[in-house]
Amino acid sequence: MLEYPPNKTSVIGTGKGADLALSMITFLPEVVAAVSISGCSSNTVADLHYGETTLPGLRFDMEKVTVSESGVYDVFEALDDPTNPANSSSVIPIEKAEGHFLLVVGEDDRMWKSSLYAELAIRRLRQHGKDNFELLSYPGAGHRIDPPSTPFCQVAMDRVLGVPVLGGGESKAHAHAQEHSWRRIQEFLHFYKYKSKKKGISLEHSKLI
Repeated sequence: MLEYPPNKTSVIGTGKGADLALSMITFLPEVVAAVSISGCSSNTVADLHYGETTLPGLRFDMEKVTVSESGVYDVFEALDDPTNPANSSSVIPIEKAEGHFLLVVGEDDRMWKSSLYAELAIRRLRQHGKDNFELLSYPGAGHRIDPPSTPFCQVAMDRVLGVPVLGGGESKAHAHAQEHSWRRIQEFLHFYKYKSKKKGISLEHSKLI
């Protein structure tokens, strides 16, 4: 476990956990770094309450889900559109965060449109004059970008929906994404651990892979 200064910490999340990580760094000043893996830039699934703030959760429209002959669910088009003005209240106001973001996405994610969601997050930060982000985007990688040597699962049981869901990805490209991103995630977290202790440290980060 990384040892941060008192009252400072970092968070990392995948899928639904990733938008929770974005919310934590936005609303909790003690969070100095957040890693979002295959996340959404809006709150999803369930409403999020923090103080007097409520972010409605984007929902899945099951009418937009297709099911293969083998019983695998394709939910790629099912999540509410975060760019729809009607869903603007679900957008996480990440521009309020004082910490730093690492966004990790697979370009063949079939769970949802994580590449688009990363673009929306970056656009929002830039519109507010922020550059406190880094992007790792991997061609051929699917949804679950886990630590290296984790078995590649193109299909996995979804804990929210309770059914086998297509995650996408190609095995070789996905394995590369897992190996490369894990090294970069550790570098990112260690860098901001030390940066939160000492000013003036610089480190090059890849914005796009």
